[in-house]
Amino acid sequence: MEKFVVTPKEDKSVTMTIRIDRDLQEKYNSLAAKTNRSRNELISMALQYALDHMEIKE
Repeated sequence: MEKFVVTPKEDKSVTMTIRIDRDLQEKYNSLAAKTNRSRNELISMALQYALDHMEIKE
């Protein structure tokens, strides 16, 4: 009989606190309801997109 092997879950997430405009929060709430994704997931996706497409001008 094969063993059922359970390995520790790798936790890559951290908790952050940010301040945003109420309007922006309401937009994310609405988008979360429409897409069946969490607000946290949507914000994380948006932050990653911004970093991937950011251009810094000096």
